[in-house]
Amino acid sequence: MLSTVRRLGVRGPAVVAIFLIGLFAIGCSGAALQGVGAPGATAAPGVATGDAARGPVEGDQNGSGNQPPAAPADPLIIKTGALSLQVTGLDAAVTAATQKVDGLGGYVSGSDRSGDGENASASITFRIPAARWDEALAALRGLADKVLTERSSTEDVTGQVVDLGARIKNLEATERALQAIMDRATEIKDVLSVQAELTKVRGQIEEMTAEKGHLVEQAAMSTLTVTFSLKPNPVRTEQQGFDPAAEAEQASASLVSVLQGVATAGIWFGIVWLPILLFFGIVAGVVLVVSRRFRRAGPGDDTPPVAPEAGSAA
Repeated sequence: MLSTVRRLGVRGPAVVAIFLIGLFAIGCSGAALQGVGAPGATAAPGVATGDAARGPVEGDQNGSGNQPPAAPADPLIIKTGALSLQVTGLDAAVTAATQKVDGLGGYVSGSDRSGDGENASASITFRIPAARWDEALAALRGLADKVLTERSSTEDVTGQVVDLGARIKNLEATERALQAIMDRATEIKDVLSVQAELTKVRGQIEEMTAEKGHLVEQAAMSTLTVTFSLKPNPVRTEQQGFDPAAEAEQASASLVSVLQGVATAGIWFGIVWLPILLFFGIVAGVVLVVSRRFRRAGPGDDTPPVAPEAGSAA
């Protein structure tokens, strides 16, 4: 940028001033400013030097273009929540909830419905003014036979909004400085170079402005998702009449199931367990026969037999 300014014929302190302004402001687009929103905060040294050298930028008559924006009087809080309600009539409850939210200045931002009959349910997303949040919750609770679940969360985005405002302001100062250089450009290559920088800075300004606006809008209009489900019917206690055909059908089904179990057990026994039992039976029989033979073929008694007495023989 400095070489471009010199080619355009800008000399002396003005060159340094404009260069410092552009360098500092572009750097601020990628990092948060320190001390943003603090009472009595002063501009950074680079900005002060640039302002002192060049004076107020065109369109900034009071010369305070680089002063950081003051913090909002009220904190910016994004609220989100969810309710699960049990109701008697689904359509009636959804209609009543929509009417109550409309009356508080809110609106429906999305809806979803599923199921039918006793299993039907609906999910509605409401955008509600942050100042009417508690009032809306109380009104919606009153529509339910029973509140099944309730949750809410908050996020403070005050610092983010202030920081984005400070970045935008410094980028706008850079844009004005670049535009002043553009007005003095005489060569095409100089015009194209400065125009590229202007386009880049303008893109950053628009991106940050959109982000800031989104945060402010989210803080102004809280998001609440309400799920409606039907109250279950009480269990019927009437005794059903006797149906012989149905009972016979159930008994037949039970008999078939039992017979299938017995047949399955027989098949498994005949194919798997019977051969195994036969094998072990044969082995046990062989062992028993061999052991008996060993017992019979054991060593005999070597004592000679006693001769009978003569008297006893007579």
